[in-house]
Amino acid sequence: MPTALIAEDEPLLAAALQAELARAWPELQIVATVGDGASAVREALHLHPDVLFMDIRMPGMNGLDAAAELLEACDEAATPFPVLVFVTAYDQYAMQAFETQAVDYVLKPVQPARLQKSVHKLRLALDSQARAATNNEADHSTSLQASAEQLRQLLAALQPPPTPAAPLLRQLPVSAAGTGGNTIHMVPLGEVIYLQAADKYVRVVTATGEHLLRTPLKDLLPQLDASEFWQIHRSTLVRASAIASAVRDEAGRLQLQLRDRPERLAVSRIYAPLFKAM
Repeated sequence: MPTALIAEDEPLLAAALQAELARAWPELQIVATVGDGASAVREALHLHPDVLFMDIRMPGMNGLDAAAELLEACDEAATPFPVLVFVTAYDQYAMQAFETQAVDYVLKPVQPARLQKSVHKLRLALDSQARAATNNEADHSTSLQASAEQLRQLLAALQPPPTPAAPLLRQLPVSAAGTGGNTIHMVPLGEVIYLQAADKYVRVVTATGEHLLRTPLKDLLPQLDASEFWQIHRSTLVRASAIASAVRDEAGRLQLQLRDRPERLAVSRIYAPLFKAM
């Protein structure tokens, strides 16, 4: 029996979608309904639904960011990524992006005719997956890579219009890890090897140690030179000149070896095209 998770922050719309799905696809089992992106990621990893209906605009983490985080988590855990259907209010620009990238979507309020079309496509996708599994053709790595490329192109297509560029940072005001933030130091960006989100902070890692920065990683991005700092994961930026090599494992995942640090950094499949020559 196919299963689905609904991520929709408006309870009445979530109930309407579930009711219409019961009519259009009676055998589909709704395993859970959640109201925010973080919960969608958590429950999808716990319940492993075949299909995920993801509202784009939700409080906290939006649907696009949640889908990207879920894909990275599925890659790291080697678990299947659900067939994704975005739920959106009428927006001609967004609909064109979905059509261009062949990503399925459902309009809200739910329109039975459009939902019926989605159900038909979902049945075909799940049947294809089942046949591949039966014939031992299923390739988890290839499937994730295809999902990552589709999601990467969709994220690019739905980028908001550019805003006036903020002045680029030259140094970061940080506190030393473990000091409680009582002393602020200025770290030149030229010394930074990578930046990594950690709870409410960003780890600022240099060749000699690490510091903590309170500014969210997403707020730092517009203030960094994109040619100097590459995003390789939703939570990680690395200075391009600090990369010594990129190594691909048996599952097709990339890890970066750094010049002045012993640890390796994982590259999300969404950002793997940076290293497409490999």
